[in-house]
Amino acid sequence: MPLSQSTLSILLARIDGTQIGFPANSVREIVRAVAIAPLAGAPGVIEGAINLHGQIVPVVDVRQRLALPAVPVAPGQFIVLLQTSDRLIAVRVDDVEDVTDISASSLESPAALSPVLQRLQGIAAIESGALVIYDVDAFLTQAEREELDRLELVTE
Repeated sequence: MPLSQSTLSILLARIDGTQIGFPANSVREIVRAVAIAPLAGAPGVIEGAINLHGQIVPVVDVRQRLALPAVPVAPGQFIVLLQTSDRLIAVRVDDVEDVTDISASSLESPAALSPVLQRLQGIAAIESGALVIYDVDAFLTQAEREELDRLELVTE
C-alpha cells in the first residue's frame, strides 16, 4: 500500500495488551480462534495451520515475531486472515477492535526509525499513542516462503 494515499484504513487488533494494525485492504476474513494443527516441516515462525472452508492456511506466530511469550489458543481469541501478494496467511490475535482511518501524513517510515523494523509498513501517531502497522507481505522472509512452497507441493 503506497504511503502517498491521503488516508489508510487500518484494522486495529491487540496482542498481549499492545494495539497493532493491519492494512484493512489485506484483511480477507476474521474468525474466532480454532485449534491450530501442527504443520510438520514448516518454518519455525509458522504456528501451524487451520482449515478455512477447505483451504489449509498457515498461521504465522506473530507473538514469536514480537518476542512475546507463547500462549495457548483460547476461545476468546481471533484469527485474522490476511492476503499477501502470493498467499493467504493467518495471524492469531487476542482481540479485534475496529477499522480506523489513519492520515498518511502521520505515518512514519520504519526505515527512517530503524533498519530492524523491516516488517512494518509504518508507525502512526494516534490519540492513544503509537500504532504499529504491519506490512503483511513482510511477515515471512523469502526463505520461509520457499519452505512453505515446498511443503505445499508435498501435501498436494
